[in-house]
Amino acid sequence: MERNQIRIASIQLVQKSTKQETYDHIRELVSAVPDGAADLLILPEMWNGPYEARLFPTFAEPEEGPSWQFLSALARERHVYLCGGSIAERDGDRVYNTAYVFDPDGRQIAKHRKMHLFDIDVKGGQRFFESDTLSPGNHVTTFSTPFCTMGLCICYDFRFPELSRLMVDAGAKVILVPAAFNMTTGPAHWELLFRQRAVDNQVYTVGVAPARDLSASYHSWGHSIVCSPWGDVLLEMDEAESVAITTLDLDRLETVRRELPLLLHRRTDVYRVEQPGR
Repeated sequence: MERNQIRIASIQLVQKSTKQETYDHIRELVSAVPDGAADLLILPEMWNGPYEARLFPTFAEPEEGPSWQFLSALARERHVYLCGGSIAERDGDRVYNTAYVFDPDGRQIAKHRKMHLFDIDVKGGQRFFESDTLSPGNHVTTFSTPFCTMGLCICYDFRFPELSRLMVDAGAKVILVPAAFNMTTGPAHWELLFRQRAVDNQVYTVGVAPARDLSASYHSWGHSIVCSPWGDVLLEMDEAESVAITTLDLDRLETVRRELPLLLHRRTDVYRVEQPGR
């Protein structure tokens, strides 16, 4: 049975100098969320190590490693669903940018490996090549909750409209996006993308980024955001560390889809977005 409201706590944090210090800091931030006040917590992209391509292999962990264990325990202790941002995952000789989702009992219910690697070189702006050390994932990720089906992708994945549409075709009504847009791409595209994906797919979009830390090598735009299926911005933080709870109204989503039946009006006799082999 789906519930008609979901309370999501967005955790925009500054990473500390060690993993243990960051674990402790996350616990401190989450403690500001009263018991029972949130149904789902979401953390940002690559929160357990520096966002530097050359260092990803250094702090990468296998599935069920220390950061995975920390996330599982946090979900269980707070008895909430937890989208654990993303961390560097080691699998054999490969490293992935991976997001895990846990249920209120601390069980892993979803896993997404970033599919589109962030390789850009903007003149006068940002240069970054994730593919120097990361491998891409290959799966469209959705998962079921008592509230609704949700989709999950990571940062640069969200720029590709086909991926969001495939998640929606699989039933997603909320798309969760741990991310870390920078000072070049953030001001230009962050809000635009979250509003547009919400409108195109008539879903709630939730983006959570690290807070800006000018002492770090990578400067996050911050501005964690939540947008409605009508394109309203329900939450947008600034660059500072913060925790905020946003209520998503699924009845509102159904109203938008009924009154403006965009998804029903697609001409699938003319065009389709499909996963190969399905």
